[in-house]
Amino acid sequence: MKAIFTTGGKQYIVEEGTELYIEKINEEVGKTVTFDEVLYVNGTVGAPYVKGASVKAEVLKQGKKKKIKVFKYKPKKKYRKTQGHRQPYTKIVIKKIEVK
Repeated sequence: MKAIFTTGGKQYIVEEGTELYIEKINEEVGKTVTFDEVLYVNGTVGAPYVKGASVKAEVLKQGKKKKIKVFKYKPKKKYRKTQGHRQPYTKIVIKKIEVK
């Protein structure tokens, strides 16, 4: 059973047992999270969402990705600025895809 759901402004194609990294959500490790914004389930396309469909997942880990460097400069003006950024994420595993 495949499903497409949306969270954090992104869409994810999943099956039961899929592990994925999503934008950070405020849930503790080990808790179950339900995503109700399901766009597609097993051939059924929503308008915009499939009624009664949900994706249940368990939170495995909260963390931050590797640091990226952000470098800004303006030529001929002696302006240079370097920053670092680490994007927070949540690792989840899909437990169940439900359709009522």
